Amino acid sequence: MVEATPGYELPLRLFAAFRSIIDEVHAELAREGHPDIRPMHGFVFQAIGVHGTTAVELGARLGVSKQAAGKTIANLEQGGYVERAADARDARRKVVRLTGRGVDVLDRSARLFDQIQTRWAEAIGEDRLAALHADLRTLTPGELFQLDTPGWFGADR
Repeated sequence: MVEATPGYELPLRLFAAFRSIIDEVHAELAREGHPDIRPMHGFVFQAIGVHGTTAVELGARLGVSKQAAGKTIANLEQGGYVERAADARDARRKVVRLTGRGVDVLDRSARLFDQIQTRWAEAIGEDRLAALHADLRTLTPGELFQLDTPGWFGADR
């Protein structure tokens, strides 16, 4: 007879898996020349996107204040990951865009996530990993990129 696992363990195990992956990626990014990148920055880079965004739009996408978004932008700008420029369609607006250094982080991260997934497939088997992916798609909302996670963690609900 299999003993039932307490319900509270599921979110903790899922979060532990998330932390394990993210911590490993960030440790390797640091070794590869990006020691100042933090987990939230991945959400920021995705929210900025390929076309850029304003600080107000970034804050809304991340679920944080304009001031918090502005502080993050300033830190990433100082590190050479983003730049601010006038919007080509509206000179009154300042758009935040990823620099080559920011795109490099995204490229390296994608490669590292693929490497971790390959290693997990080797550890538990490709079929079990594929089943895990399928099960998580069934059980989770359709929106894969929930960029407001940083704001959600700090939100009063």
